[in-house]
Amino acid sequence: MADHKTLEYYNDNSAMFTGDTLNVEFSGIQDGFLKYLKEGSLILDFGCGSGRDSRYFLSKGYAVEAIDGSEVMVRIASLNTGLPVKHMYFQELDETEKYDGIFACASLLHVPYEELPDVMQRIYRALKHDGIAYVSFKYGEYEGYRNGRYFTDMNEERFSTLLESVPDFEILEECITADARPGRAEEKWLNVILRKN
Repeated sequence: MADHKTLEYYNDNSAMFTGDTLNVEFSGIQDGFLKYLKEGSLILDFGCGSGRDSRYFLSKGYAVEAIDGSEVMVRIASLNTGLPVKHMYFQELDETEKYDGIFACASLLHVPYEELPDVMQRIYRALKHDGIAYVSFKYGEYEGYRNGRYFTDMNEERFSTLLESVPDFEILEECITADARPGRAEEKWLNVILRKN
């Protein structure tokens, strides 16, 4: 289940985290995901944080549902988006063929590697046929606590092994990008867009 130390970090540092993320220019990644979806599609923002991505998707005319594991971030995202953001953990997703897209930006990286196969299966099940998922992780092989939070870093090889748990996911795009936040360009991210077959 969710790591309480990590959740407490976000509850205690919500103002700083929101300031760091809410207005970051991220349209390249967002539009790269949206190009696979039809207008008006239903998107789940899976670990929505400050609500930045939900707000962008809403502005583009998409239907959005959003969840987060931090109770404080849920309140902040609700204010930033106007959505009734749901307090929920990744391991609690229990939908079947509901969403056209699931956007998990810098969120699943807090799930231990051994728990990720179950979460990826839940994402797969929750997507409609031909549904699209976006996931991103800090690039590397480290797993453990860093700066008060639990991180599971990912490279192409580790992600390929993870996908063995959901072999019907097709990788549409996989790329490494620099962190979009000011002063963090040296930090690298693995970004993957998947399609449910």
